[in-house]
Amino acid sequence: MGTPQTPYDAVLHAARDVAKLDNALDAEMLGAALLGSVYAVAETRRDDAVREFVGHFLAATSRRRAAAATTIRSVFAALVPDATGADRVRPGAAAPAWSGQLGRVHLTGCWSYGDVYGDQTSYLATFAYDDPAGGPEHALVALVDHNIGITKDVFVGGPPARVLDQIRRMCSGDELTWFRDEEPARMHTEVTRHLAVTDDLSELPGEGSLATDRALVGARLALLPVGREAPVRVLEPLTAAERTDLVRRFLAAPEATRFGLDTVDGSQLASLHFCLGLLLDHAATFTDPDPLRWSPTVAGLFLLDWVHRRAVLDMDDAALLPRVLRGWAAYAARKKGLPETAAARTDAAIEEMVPEFARLYTTGERRSPATAAVAQLLADGVDPDDPAALDAWIEANRHHLTDDGA
Repeated sequence: MGTPQTPYDAVLHAARDVAKLDNALDAEMLGAALLGSVYAVAETRRDDAVREFVGHFLAATSRRRAAAATTIRSVFAALVPDATGADRVRPGAAAPAWSGQLGRVHLTGCWSYGDVYGDQTSYLATFAYDDPAGGPEHALVALVDHNIGITKDVFVGGPPARVLDQIRRMCSGDELTWFRDEEPARMHTEVTRHLAVTDDLSELPGEGSLATDRALVGARLALLPVGREAPVRVLEPLTAAERTDLVRRFLAAPEATRFGLDTVDGSQLASLHFCLGLLLDHAATFTDPDPLRWSPTVAGLFLLDWVHRRAVLDMDDAALLPRVLRGWAAYAARKKGLPETAAARTDAAIEEMVPEFARLYTTGERRSPATAAVAQLLADGVDPDDPAALDAWIEANRHHLTDDGA
């Protein structure tokens, strides 16, 4: 065969041995890997790009009669059944014996596991072919990262008994992780809704098998039940009244006393409430905005990045913020029922971050342009509530505020 002339020819060339594979699972994994190339290069709406590609591929190869061509058409139709023309694909005359088993699997088990902080949750489902001739039982693992708000990685492989045993042993030996039986409907809802965000990323996470296994994962997720069996409570940002009530309860809690926050008064009182507001504002930026979900990772995102880009701190704010964060994280850990080890690890991590937080506050190197402009405005003694003074300052500093310096 010469150099492929079209992307469809390139796929046919890459799939030239698909009919010689031992079973349907191997064929589905090969098909998913080929579609992974389309998924990886798409800039947005990657799932739509794959669906569109499959539709065009089926149309472009409709007259191909070679065993490899008819077989890969069947594989793609099983992986992406909602692609245009997928419902009209039929096995070829020379189809391998297992072709009738493509996509014909059933769920055999469902579990989830993760860290006690709630940073990440992994979902595990196992599947078996209706006819053993289709291939071996296999596992689907999907990692949801709640800090990024995406399904960060997926994996299909096996044998599932070994995968399950490894995960059980890993979790049983670590008090900061958990493992449980899971409702399939919950797995479907959570993985799918976070995968929709992943599909629209302009750049995919750099490691793992997300692209190569995405199409097969989608096909398996579609087999999981959807309904009322496992209602998922999607958190909403707190209302103003809820924020006020939560702050009031925190300031009356023993953690506020332990960190000396219950006695703050005078000029520092405004800083205290400003800092608490920042904690709640940061929590509201997550896909699941839980104000009580604080881990070493979340504390680092807040203290070493977000607060410098989004807030203008004066010296009182900067001096108080790490202490407020330590008190709030301790309060959140108790309210969440986390192990003492988990709470202690978060507190120690915050302490270790303080020198770097202070350095970033001093240098201002992570300030966004807007935050830097506001900081300079305040440093110049301009009252933001004085429209005339604000307009005069903007006019005087216009060359610093525009992208081209003009």
